[in-house]
Amino acid sequence: MTDTDTDTDTDTSTDTSTDSSTGAGTNTGADMDTSTGVSTDTGPAPFPFHLLAPPDPATLPLPHPAHPADGVRLLRGAVYAVPGGSRPLTVDLWLPEDATGPVPVVVFVHGGGWRTGLRDDLGPRFRHWRPGPFARLARAGFAVACPDYRLSGEAPHPAQTDDLTAVLAWLHTRAGDLGLDTARTVLWGESAGGHLAALTALTHHARTGAAAVTGCVTWYAVTDLPGLAEDRPEGAYDPRDPSSFEALLLGGAPADRAEAARDASPVTHVGPQAPPFLLLHGADDALVPPRQSVRLAEALRAAGHHPDLRLLTGGSHLWVGLSDADVEDCYVRTVDFARRCTGAGQA
Repeated sequence: MTDTDTDTDTDTSTDTSTDSSTGAGTNTGADMDTSTGVSTDTGPAPFPFHLLAPPDPATLPLPHPAHPADGVRLLRGAVYAVPGGSRPLTVDLWLPEDATGPVPVVVFVHGGGWRTGLRDDLGPRFRHWRPGPFARLARAGFAVACPDYRLSGEAPHPAQTDDLTAVLAWLHTRAGDLGLDTARTVLWGESAGGHLAALTALTHHARTGAAAVTGCVTWYAVTDLPGLAEDRPEGAYDPRDPSSFEALLLGGAPADRAEAARDASPVTHVGPQAPPFLLLHGADDALVPPRQSVRLAEALRAAGHHPDLRLLTGGSHLWVGLSDADVEDCYVRTVDFARRCTGAGQA
């Protein structure tokens, strides 16, 4: 009789291991490319919402240069920021053609009552200049940046100074590409742009990773919003009016937005770290009282600074009432001040 061993070792488990050389297997989890959100297996993958974000403006190609005047390159419409819920913000760059090294920067902030305006418009007294005022600055050895900013119909204060802070950071980031020395940067603005230039210059010192503001020029600018009612003729200004330019900037009548009005006033932010200031204002300004520039000058002096305040007899807003020679003198004073603040043209 044959003895048969019926105790057989049988492996009843199923081998589902994957041969790494072929990728075969029965893994039921869907693999996903997280950079694109595309599933490599059946089943939907979560949408990669980060792909909706715009590209970083610091990495975008710069515009192709134009040559509006001898010795000048113009890069028009470079995107410097894309605020959420808003249009892309752009800046024009006027650059010396044959600079031998990094050049100082002037950032010009346009006016228009915070409500309108063109980024490259210095006002009606300069529109006929050939070459224009910014080309002349570039020929003098400066880079000139003329940025857009969100207007009051798009966003209230402090969006406008946030935008100017963003352009200072963008200029600093792109300094190597553009040949800029952003450690020597002057802010300059006229009317509403002068207000924003002053407000940015006085609050910017707390920011890092951006251009260093070494001077500020204001032309006929508001500097103390709560003081406007006192500075204007009786009955000419109502702080309770919700339709005034100031109310539209603040998002409500200044009387109802007292803290915002105070925060939006350059005089509020004067301190020991304020840069040098040149304040030019028509003594007969019919729109912004010259007392507004006096208020800022007084605040700067009280903080130990030495602002250069010039009240021009016969001058109104936009330099209406001044002779062509006096208007040119305002421009020359501004350029000379920028030279002193940046060392431009000095050995």
